[in-house]
Amino acid sequence: MIENIRLSFQGIWSHKMRSFLTMLGIIIGIASIIAIVSTIKGTSEQIKEDLIGAGNNTVNISLYYGDTTYDSDYGMGGTPPLLTADQKAEVLELENVENATFFYSRSYSSNIYYQNSSFQGGKVYGIDQNFLDTCGYEIQSGREFVQKDYDEFHKVVLIDSNAAENLFPGEEAVGKIIEIGSEPFTVVGVVRQSDDYLPNIDNIQEFYEYYQTVMGTVMIPSRCWPMVFKFDEPEDAIIRADSTDSMSTAGNAVAKILNRNISGSDTDSSFSFEYRADDVMERVKNLQKLSESTNQQLIWIASISLLVGGIGVMNIMLVSVTERTREIGLKKAIGARKKTILFQFLTEASVLTSIGGIIGVASGIALSKVVSRLSGSPTAISVPAIIGSVVFSMLIGVIFGLLPSVKAANLNPIDALRSE
Repeated sequence: MIENIRLSFQGIWSHKMRSFLTMLGIIIGIASIIAIVSTIKGTSEQIKEDLIGAGNNTVNISLYYGDTTYDSDYGMGGTPPLLTADQKAEVLELENVENATFFYSRSYSSNIYYQNSSFQGGKVYGIDQNFLDTCGYEIQSGREFVQKDYDEFHKVVLIDSNAAENLFPGEEAVGKIIEIGSEPFTVVGVVRQSDDYLPNIDNIQEFYEYYQTVMGTVMIPSRCWPMVFKFDEPEDAIIRADSTDSMSTAGNAVAKILNRNISGSDTDSSFSFEYRADDVMERVKNLQKLSESTNQQLIWIASISLLVGGIGVMNIMLVSVTERTREIGLKKAIGARKKTILFQFLTEASVLTSIGGIIGVASGIALSKVVSRLSGSPTAISVPAIIGSVVFSMLIGVIFGLLPSVKAANLNPIDALRSE
């Protein structure tokens, strides 16, 4: 096999121009397919980013009362269900869940004061130790909550950079004491949420959510929540899925776990934990299918050049057999078997198309970058497509080189030696 490959490179190198022209159909076909597949994948990722959001894969599972999101600010009748530590542990063990947090929230903040200034229009959270990581918050200054803060009910608070600017304009926030519901809390850290986790605004509800985020966010340990609001309140959940594709599956699986206590207790059956983003995922899938079906037609068109390239390989190998008839006859005369001759020419055809495939892959990657730069459309290189293209080009060499190889193997050695 090694000797056959060496002879193949020697033959290709001795006829460089002819070999390159033979490979040209393979190169163009593979390059076109790589460029199209990269565009398909890039477009699919762009659709996900536009409709779902990029880089976070977070899923909100909210408590609903009938068809309306339960609002702790106003109360909506009935006794809402409470989540348990066992449910959280079960959620964290789910296959597609990387992290999860249970948290309290209030949308109004008129009961937060620093000296004579009140904090208006932001959001207050009662968070566990998974909240910052799950929701993409980073510490800008100070520290985050530690286990001792929860165990000993420390009255400490984290605020984001927007709240710090509103409450302490031009001042250092860490160490300041603010009042939340007449209880003093010490600011121990300032946090900032990563840009990847900022919401995409598609409706009025998301606008209000974003508005509250812009005004600022205040976070206290979940254990301290009853100190401020004085009664049990329901929690919502946020999970981070391991991929965008698994968001819907993970969200529905978590909602199923959280609803078990409702179905197995005296809680009002109007309550339910729900993940309501299936319509968005359906839009993503439909747009992806439309994009892929259009581009698959282009792939079939590009594949025609592979067929033309394969015919070119067959033609040049037939010419090669004719040119080397005396060589074949001499090899057979000194004992070379049909199998040896067959594999020699098959190897040469495979090496020829494999080189064309590799050059085609490099050209396709470069072409996809050029198309992306000129058109502004996103691209994403597909490793399976690259591997598949090289393997496919090798198969073309085997398939289209088979007839010339069989012809060479079946030559009569006496007739071959007589040829001029």
